[in-house]
Amino acid sequence: MPNEESPLPGRARFPDLAGKVGIVTGASRGIGCGIAEVLGQQGMRLVLTARSADKGEAFAAKLKAVGVDCLWATADVSTSDGAKAVFDAAIERYGRVHLLVNNAAHLASRPILRLDEEWYRKSFELNVRMVYGLSYLLSRHMVESGGGCIINISSVGGLRAHHGLAGYDASKGAIDALTRSMASDLAPHRIRVNAVAPGLTVTRVVEERWVEMLKKKAEGIPLGRVGTGEDIGLAVAFLASEAASYITGQILYVDGGLTMQLTPPGIHI
Repeated sequence: MPNEESPLPGRARFPDLAGKVGIVTGASRGIGCGIAEVLGQQGMRLVLTARSADKGEAFAAKLKAVGVDCLWATADVSTSDGAKAVFDAAIERYGRVHLLVNNAAHLASRPILRLDEEWYRKSFELNVRMVYGLSYLLSRHMVESGGGCIINISSVGGLRAHHGLAGYDASKGAIDALTRSMASDLAPHRIRVNAVAPGLTVTRVVEERWVEMLKKKAEGIPLGRVGTGEDIGLAVAFLASEAASYITGQILYVDGGLTMQLTPPGIHI
């Protein structure tokens, strides 16, 4: 299983990103760390943020140790104050932001029969607010600065249902719709907006008890394996680069083929 605990220098695949500034939310663990690592390998300068100060600062220190110019900002971007604090820190440090990656999300949810108002707010409403706050601030900044790129991290749950995750899946469907609407509104200002929708993704060393379960799940994925943080990070880097300059308003599924099938591999009708 993949291990992304220790960032290592990698090969830059999108050299036009070098020197540009990006903000990555939810960058204290998981997919957010994978995205930040890949963007750092492209030579980007990064502002990383999440609510977990200890984990985030430790990860930022690892990136700095391998030569990545990055700033850590502890904040809850689901709040107006938190989003503004990150925005202000980025502008104060770098003066310009070219890329926003809205990765922060709260996975916990409940089936619809138990999705009371408290859990609705913890899942659907919270996840959409995590995308809205910084997008509102950064889109205005990008208009004034001559363009930019916003990438929202969605999920296969925005297209296909997870059992028992009604609020989470609904939030990802809303984020997909928001992505398209933002892309339409911002295209005249040279701002591209896309989303990356990961499938089953493992971003850390897996405990022995989970290895067999993940192998079983991988059997239902056409490419035969689970995703990694690097898979998601490379998709983000591609969409942020000039290689994707004619792509906007799209949802890119990085799922090993999971959502394209009617039946999983090995089952024949």
